[in-house]
Amino acid sequence: MTERLVNILLESFPKIFLQGLIVTIPLTVISFALALIIAMACAMIQIANIKGLKQIVRFYIWIVRGTPLLVQLYLIYFGLPDLGIVLPSFPCAILVFALNEGAYCAETMRAAIESVPKDQLEAGYCVGMSYMQIMRRIVLPQAFRTAFPPLSNSLISMVKDTSLAANITVMEMFMQAQRIAGRTYEHLALYAETAIIYLIFCTVFTRLQRLGEKKLNRLSGGGRLNA
Repeated sequence: MTERLVNILLESFPKIFLQGLIVTIPLTVISFALALIIAMACAMIQIANIKGLKQIVRFYIWIVRGTPLLVQLYLIYFGLPDLGIVLPSFPCAILVFALNEGAYCAETMRAAIESVPKDQLEAGYCVGMSYMQIMRRIVLPQAFRTAFPPLSNSLISMVKDTSLAANITVMEMFMQAQRIAGRTYEHLALYAETAIIYLIFCTVFTRLQRLGEKKLNRLSGGGRLNA
Protein backbone atom coordinates (compact mmCIF):
# COMPACT_ATOMS: atom_id res chain seq x y z
CA MET A 1 0.00 0.00 0.00
CA THR A 2 1.59 3.24 -1.13
CA GLU A 3 2.03 6.28 1.08
CA ARG A 4 -0.38 8.23 -1.13
CA LEU A 5 -3.10 5.63 -0.71
CA VAL A 6 -2.60 5.51 3.05
CA ASN A 7 -2.92 9.29 3.24
CA ILE A 8 -6.09 9.23 1.13
CA LEU A 9 -7.68 6.59 3.37
CA LEU A 10 -6.68 8.42 6.55
CA GLU A 11 -8.16 11.66 5.24
CA SER A 12 -11.30 10.10 3.82
CA PHE A 13 -12.25 7.93 6.82
CA PRO A 14 -13.39 10.78 9.11
CA LYS A 15 -15.21 12.48 6.22
CA ILE A 16 -17.15 9.34 5.30
CA PHE A 17 -17.72 8.41 8.94
CA LEU A 18 -19.03 11.89 9.72
CA GLN A 19 -21.55 11.68 6.88
CA GLY A 20 -22.68 8.43 8.42
CA LEU A 21 -23.28 10.10 11.78
CA ILE A 22 -25.02 13.22 10.49
CA VAL A 23 -26.90 11.78 7.50
CA THR A 24 -27.00 7.96 7.28
CA ILE A 25 -27.93 7.27 10.91
CA PRO A 26 -30.54 10.07 11.20
CA LEU A 27 -32.02 8.98 7.85
CA THR A 28 -32.23 5.41 9.13
CA VAL A 29 -33.67 6.22 12.55
CA ILE A 30 -36.27 8.74 11.37
CA SER A 31 -37.39 6.52 8.48
CA PHE A 32 -37.64 3.45 10.67
CA ALA A 33 -39.58 5.27 13.38
CA LEU A 34 -42.13 6.40 10.79
CA ALA A 35 -42.14 2.88 9.31
CA LEU A 36 -43.10 1.43 12.71
CA ILE A 37 -46.02 3.85 12.97
CA ILE A 38 -47.18 2.86 9.50
CA ALA A 39 -46.67 -0.81 10.29
CA MET A 40 -48.68 -0.68 13.52
CA ALA A 41 -51.55 1.15 11.83
CA CYS A 42 -51.61 -1.31 8.92
CA ALA A 43 -51.36 -4.35 11.19
CA MET A 44 -54.17 -3.15 13.46
CA ILE A 45 -56.42 -2.41 10.49
CA GLN A 46 -55.86 -5.92 9.15
CA ILE A 47 -56.37 -7.59 12.53
CA ALA A 48 -59.54 -5.58 13.19
CA ASN A 49 -60.71 -6.49 9.66
CA ILE A 50 -61.95 -2.99 8.91
CA LYS A 51 -63.65 -3.25 5.53
CA GLY A 52 -62.46 -0.85 2.89
CA LEU A 53 -59.37 0.16 4.85
CA LYS A 54 -58.13 -3.43 4.93
CA GLN A 55 -58.27 -3.64 1.14
CA ILE A 56 -56.37 -0.34 0.85
CA VAL A 57 -53.69 -1.61 3.25
CA ARG A 58 -53.34 -4.90 1.35
CA PHE A 59 -53.04 -2.98 -1.91
CA TYR A 60 -50.35 -0.71 -0.43
CA ILE A 61 -48.37 -3.69 0.88
CA TRP A 62 -48.71 -5.49 -2.47
CA ILE A 63 -47.43 -2.50 -4.45
CA VAL A 64 -44.51 -1.71 -2.15
CA ARG A 65 -43.31 -5.29 -1.73
CA GLY A 66 -43.63 -5.95 -5.45
CA THR A 67 -41.51 -3.05 -6.69
CA PRO A 68 -37.79 -2.30 -6.17
CA LEU A 69 -36.81 0.30 -3.58
CA LEU A 70 -34.61 2.10 -6.12
CA VAL A 71 -37.54 2.43 -8.51
CA GLN A 72 -39.66 3.84 -5.69
CA LEU A 73 -36.99 6.45 -4.95
CA TYR A 74 -36.85 7.49 -8.60
CA LEU A 75 -40.64 7.51 -8.91
CA ILE A 76 -41.07 9.90 -5.99
CA TYR A 77 -38.01 12.12 -6.48
CA PHE A 78 -37.92 12.37 -10.27
CA GLY A 79 -41.53 11.50 -11.09
CA LEU A 80 -43.57 13.73 -8.79
CA PRO A 81 -42.10 16.96 -10.22
CA ASP A 82 -44.01 16.12 -13.42
CA LEU A 83 -47.16 16.62 -11.33
CA GLY A 84 -45.86 19.82 -9.81
CA ILE A 85 -44.79 18.20 -6.53
CA VAL A 86 -41.13 18.78 -5.71
CA LEU A 87 -39.59 17.27 -2.59
CA PRO A 88 -36.06 17.94 -1.30
CA SER A 89 -33.86 14.85 -1.52
CA PHE A 90 -33.57 14.14 2.23
CA PRO A 91 -37.30 14.33 3.06
CA CYS A 92 -37.99 12.35 -0.11
CA ALA A 93 -35.62 9.61 1.04
CA ILE A 94 -37.28 9.52 4.46
CA LEU A 95 -40.73 9.24 2.87
CA VAL A 96 -39.74 6.42 0.51
CA PHE A 97 -37.78 4.43 3.10
CA ALA A 98 -40.60 4.78 5.63
CA LEU A 99 -43.26 3.65 3.17
CA ASN A 100 -41.11 0.80 1.91
CA GLU A 101 -40.10 -0.52 5.32
CA GLY A 102 -43.55 0.10 6.73
CA ALA A 103 -45.03 -2.43 4.32
CA TYR A 104 -42.61 -5.16 5.38
CA CYS A 105 -42.87 -4.35 9.09
CA ALA A 106 -46.66 -4.37 8.81
CA GLU A 107 -46.57 -8.04 7.87
CA THR A 108 -44.12 -8.73 10.69
CA MET A 109 -46.40 -7.05 13.23
CA ARG A 110 -49.52 -8.71 11.84
CA ALA A 111 -47.96 -12.15 12.16
CA ALA A 112 -46.71 -11.36 15.67
CA ILE A 113 -50.14 -10.19 16.82
CA GLU A 114 -51.82 -13.25 15.32
CA SER A 115 -49.35 -15.48 17.17
CA VAL A 116 -50.82 -14.43 20.53
CA PRO A 117 -53.33 -17.12 21.66
CA LYS A 118 -56.93 -16.06 21.11
CA ASP A 119 -57.97 -17.30 24.54
CA GLN A 120 -56.06 -14.36 26.04
CA LEU A 121 -58.39 -11.97 24.21
CA GLU A 122 -61.37 -13.90 25.56
CA ALA A 123 -59.94 -13.73 29.06
CA GLY A 124 -59.55 -9.98 28.70
CA TYR A 125 -63.18 -9.60 27.67
CA CYS A 126 -64.23 -11.74 30.65
CA VAL A 127 -62.63 -9.32 33.12
CA GLY A 128 -64.32 -6.34 31.48
CA MET A 129 -61.53 -4.98 29.28
CA SER A 130 -62.30 -3.19 26.04
CA TYR A 131 -60.74 -4.27 22.74
CA MET A 132 -58.16 -1.48 22.85
CA GLN A 133 -57.28 -2.27 26.48
CA ILE A 134 -56.73 -5.91 25.59
CA MET A 135 -54.52 -4.95 22.67
CA ARG A 136 -52.50 -2.44 24.69
CA ARG A 137 -52.07 -4.44 27.90
CA ILE A 138 -52.06 -8.06 26.75
CA VAL A 139 -51.61 -8.60 23.03
CA LEU A 140 -49.17 -5.89 21.90
CA PRO A 141 -46.54 -6.47 24.63
CA GLN A 142 -46.34 -10.14 23.66
CA ALA A 143 -46.48 -9.37 19.96
CA PHE A 144 -43.69 -6.82 20.26
CA ARG A 145 -41.43 -9.34 21.97
CA THR A 146 -42.05 -11.80 19.14
CA ALA A 147 -41.53 -9.13 16.49
CA PHE A 148 -38.46 -7.53 18.08
CA PRO A 149 -35.79 -9.73 16.36
CA PRO A 150 -37.19 -9.42 12.81
CA LEU A 151 -37.86 -5.70 13.30
CA SER A 152 -34.27 -5.25 14.48
CA ASN A 153 -33.05 -7.09 11.41
CA SER A 154 -35.13 -4.73 9.26
CA LEU A 155 -33.50 -1.76 10.98
CA ILE A 156 -30.02 -3.14 10.31
CA SER A 157 -30.95 -3.81 6.70
CA MET A 158 -32.20 -0.23 6.35
CA VAL A 159 -28.78 1.10 7.41
CA LYS A 160 -27.35 -0.53 4.30
CA ASP A 161 -30.31 0.39 2.07
CA THR A 162 -29.73 4.08 2.75
CA SER A 163 -26.80 3.89 0.34
CA LEU A 164 -29.45 3.98 -2.41
CA ALA A 165 -30.27 7.54 -1.37
CA ALA A 166 -27.09 8.62 -3.15
CA ASN A 167 -29.05 8.09 -6.38
CA ILE A 168 -31.30 11.02 -5.49
CA THR A 169 -28.41 13.28 -4.40
CA VAL A 170 -28.57 12.68 -0.64
CA MET A 171 -25.05 13.30 0.65
CA GLU A 172 -24.74 10.17 2.79
CA MET A 173 -21.71 7.93 3.25
CA PHE A 174 -21.73 6.25 -0.13
CA MET A 175 -22.04 9.50 -2.08
CA GLN A 176 -19.23 10.99 -0.04
CA ALA A 177 -17.10 7.98 -0.93
CA GLN A 178 -18.07 8.30 -4.59
CA ARG A 179 -16.96 11.92 -4.69
CA ILE A 180 -13.62 11.19 -3.06
CA ALA A 181 -13.08 8.19 -5.36
CA GLY A 182 -13.91 10.32 -8.40
CA ARG A 183 -11.26 12.80 -7.36
CA THR A 184 -8.52 10.33 -6.31
CA TYR A 185 -9.31 7.35 -8.61
CA GLU A 186 -8.80 4.95 -5.67
CA HIS A 187 -12.15 3.24 -6.10
CA LEU A 188 -11.36 -0.18 -4.64
CA ALA A 189 -9.75 1.09 -1.45
CA LEU A 190 -12.35 3.80 -0.78
CA TYR A 191 -15.35 1.57 -1.38
CA ALA A 192 -13.77 -1.10 0.83
CA GLU A 193 -13.29 1.53 3.51
CA THR A 194 -16.93 2.57 3.15
CA ALA A 195 -18.01 -1.06 3.49
CA ILE A 196 -16.05 -1.28 6.74
CA ILE A 197 -17.80 1.82 8.09
CA TYR A 198 -21.19 0.31 7.21
CA LEU A 199 -20.05 -2.84 8.99
CA ILE A 200 -19.17 -0.81 12.09
CA PHE A 201 -22.60 0.82 12.22
CA CYS A 202 -24.41 -2.47 11.62
CA THR A 203 -22.33 -4.16 14.32
CA VAL A 204 -23.36 -1.49 16.83
CA PHE A 205 -27.04 -2.00 15.96
CA THR A 206 -26.58 -5.77 16.21
CA ARG A 207 -25.15 -5.41 19.72
CA LEU A 208 -28.06 -3.15 20.67
CA GLN A 209 -30.46 -5.77 19.30
CA ARG A 210 -28.93 -8.46 21.51
CA LEU A 211 -29.11 -6.20 24.57
CA GLY A 212 -32.75 -5.46 23.78
CA GLU A 213 -33.58 -9.15 23.43
CA LYS A 214 -31.91 -9.95 26.78
CA LYS A 215 -33.85 -7.18 28.50
CA LEU A 216 -37.13 -8.36 26.99
CA ASN A 217 -36.35 -11.89 28.14
CA ARG A 218 -35.76 -10.67 31.69
CA LEU A 219 -38.94 -8.61 31.70
CA SER A 220 -40.97 -11.54 30.39
CA GLY A 221 -39.63 -13.95 32.99
CA GLY A 222 -37.47 -15.85 30.52
CA GLY A 223 -39.71 -16.01 27.51
CA ARG A 224 -43.29 -15.30 28.57
CA LEU A 225 -44.88 -11.92 29.06
CA ASN A 226 -47.36 -11.65 31.88
CA ALA A 227 -50.58 -9.83 31.21
